[in-house]
Amino acid sequence: MGIRLIDLSQEIYQGMPIFPLHQPTHIWQNISHEESLKKIGFEFATNNILINEHGGTHTDATYEFDPNGKYINDMPLEYYYGPAVCLDVSHVSPDGYITPSDLESALQKSQQVLEKGDIVLLYTGHYNRKFGTDEWLTRYTGLNYEGAKWLAERGVVNIGIDSPSVDNPKDERYSGHLVCREYGISNTENLINLDQVAGMRFLYFGLPLKIREGTGSPIRAVALFID
Repeated sequence: MGIRLIDLSQEIYQGMPIFPLHQPTHIWQNISHEESLKKIGFEFATNNILINEHGGTHTDATYEFDPNGKYINDMPLEYYYGPAVCLDVSHVSPDGYITPSDLESALQKSQQVLEKGDIVLLYTGHYNRKFGTDEWLTRYTGLNYEGAKWLAERGVVNIGIDSPSVDNPKDERYSGHLVCREYGISNTENLINLDQVAGMRFLYFGLPLKIREGTGSPIRAVALFID
């Protein structure tokens, strides 16, 4: 029996694409090996990083979209690791919305069953098709209200997606986040490699940093398979 990991996380780098409301990422040298050697007689090298809590692959605390919600350090850890299913909704147009019908069809095709406490990842194909292009931040599908509610009512605790948001950029209701607020659940954005886990059940890890009063956190998301 072996363990296999699939990395679901974007690389963090200066100049990485960031949601327009958020602070761009900056990385700069703190100290070089040469400087450290002169100061303390040993070679250490470190960098500084400035990144928004919602930069790159990240997860949300409910406080982000609910003034009465929980900060990231108070959110249940079970929302960020545990049994997960990835549904293939890559047929949905970037100009359209992911509906209950799309989710039901993808679940049936996967031959999986959703259980209370599951994490659901949505493979839209957006990362594979548009990362690094002008459309990455401007044109992608998202859940409509009914689709997000369909997941929440089945006990899903975290909805992940391979695009900048669970909401279509045209959706002025922010339906995915609205449902997360109503049901007190989380969502995870900017995942990658979901084509490698689409239709499968696995153990998911996407643990946030323990940021005091944080609204969210960058994560290193992985899918774990036991072969």
